[in-house]
Amino acid sequence: MHRQGVHISLSEGELPVLLRGLRAGELQAALVFSQPGDRLDLDEDFEVHRLLSDPLLLVLSEDHPCASLDEVPLGELRDSAWVGAADPHDPCDRVLAWACGREGFEPLHVMRTDDYAVVQGLVAAGAGVALVPRLALGPHRPDLVVRPLAGSVLAREISVAVLRSTSARAAQELIAALLEQAALVAERWAATD
Repeated sequence: MHRQGVHISLSEGELPVLLRGLRAGELQAALVFSQPGDRLDLDEDFEVHRLLSDPLLLVLSEDHPCASLDEVPLGELRDSAWVGAADPHDPCDRVLAWACGREGFEPLHVMRTDDYAVVQGLVAAGAGVALVPRLALGPHRPDLVVRPLAGSVLAREISVAVLRSTSARAAQELIAALLEQAALVAERWAATD
């Protein structure tokens, strides 16, 4: 976008901070993720443009008893320790808690971090298992196994939120660019699945 003459300023923040910034008019747009079906607690003054459904994948140490399975039933992980998000209200952790509840257990978190490299290191060391968004996984360590969960796909929804009154050219071009890139990611995933 910069090469096209569109200048934007980016800030990183946790979801509640970004939503406050939108409401206060400090931000024109926010790239957000949520649990599927969440309304993000935004009123009618906001537009939410859905970009991508990002599946959550199970990360296991290569010697975990379920590592040889093509798909892992969540119930098989009932006694496993979990490495979760720093914020227990993180949409990925909420989806995990909901899915485990359907299986009749509550996940036991032994560590919480938002650093996915740390998550991979802890899992490789045998400290626990983790659900990691596909976008955040990147190239994984060779001493890890990545598997889908059996049954329904757990995911986080990635969207861009803007004030309805936003008319800034940069914000509108950012939304268009994000929609284009999300479509390319989805196509790449479909080609590799």
